[in-house]
Amino acid sequence: MMGPTVTMKVYRDGSRALVDQSYPGGHNRTLYDLTSHQSITWNPENAQAPCSAGRWSGDWGDPFATAASMSADIQKQNAKELPGETINGFTTKVYATAMPTGDAKAWVDVKTGLIAKLEMTPKGGKPQTFMELKDVSLSHPSADLFTLPAACRDVAAPPPPSAPAEGTVDAIMPPPSKTSCSPTFKVVRAGSNSPITSGFQVAVDTTVDLEHRANYKIGVGAGGRATFSGGGLHEVTAQMHDGAFRIDNAPPQWDMEVQFGGNAGSASALIYRQCFGAQPMLLMVVKNPAKLSDGVEWRWVKQ
Repeated sequence: MMGPTVTMKVYRDGSRALVDQSYPGGHNRTLYDLTSHQSITWNPENAQAPCSAGRWSGDWGDPFATAASMSADIQKQNAKELPGETINGFTTKVYATAMPTGDAKAWVDVKTGLIAKLEMTPKGGKPQTFMELKDVSLSHPSADLFTLPAACRDVAAPPPPSAPAEGTVDAIMPPPSKTSCSPTFKVVRAGSNSPITSGFQVAVDTTVDLEHRANYKIGVGAGGRATFSGGGLHEVTAQMHDGAFRIDNAPPQWDMEVQFGGNAGSASALIYRQCFGAQPMLLMVVKNPAKLSDGVEWRWVKQ
């Protein structure tokens, strides 16, 4: 809701799925093997860009599974059913619910069960469209869609991580592969991209299990200093140099929690690795360091 609009197209053919995402300044495709749980990501507009291979668990982004989960969450909030409407040609049932952070309204396609539109209204704010369904086709997709570009055909996913020895608490990390990368994280100001090097704390969890998500807890003491716990979440502020933190041999995904001092607020995100080279840059772009609710964006950029 804080970033640019993303157009996503999902194709499914048996045990293969392709997710195409395009957004201002970027375009990528990921081919998922639903049997081996391996994935390959590439930029279809840049043949010189390296391919990234990885492994995944849990939900790969199946729109039907996502819609079912979201509908269930809405119903748990004692949603009220409103008169049906037609959205983008889809005949829908409409549900509205009030939540602690604001109101939600969902239009559910009667035929497929997909979310045709999801609208969120934060407390004291204006309605924002979180997701909108444009088109659905249940016909067989073209086989050409699932053909990897030549540069990606020899890229191999890292082997699955091995279980740690009993009693250890080290993070489980797949060994480096020829497609591994070590991104650098920085906080910058919107517009100027000037670095913000102090006034915040950073914590990461590089052991995220998408199938069994951890429950994170962030506490703020009387002095304004935050504490982080839950899952593999741990503070890395002391490891930052000039406001930059490097994630060596980054896993396919990890959680980031950033807490600004005082009443400025906090931001968190589940980050999916993007490898444009050995050391890509992940930026957290802040409009107002004194009030994060004014806007935060997470951006991948090339060094």
